[in-house]
Amino acid sequence: MAKCDICGKGVTFGIKVSHSHRRTNRAWKPNVRSVRAVVNGANKKINVCSSCLRSGKVQRAI
Repeated sequence: MAKCDICGKGVTFGIKVSHSHRRTNRAWKPNVRSVRAVVNGANKKINVCSSCLRSGKVQRAI
């Protein structure tokens, strides 16, 4: 799974606990999108999470 190139958000691992308290491994994956953005004055394709897109940390390429 890809990481966000802006904030570095990636996959987080943990344990899922059912109602009967059975424990299994699971992963929480971030909502990472591949977008064309302006980086150092040039258009470039980067991986960005949706929270960075919404907060305006990335300037989308036209």
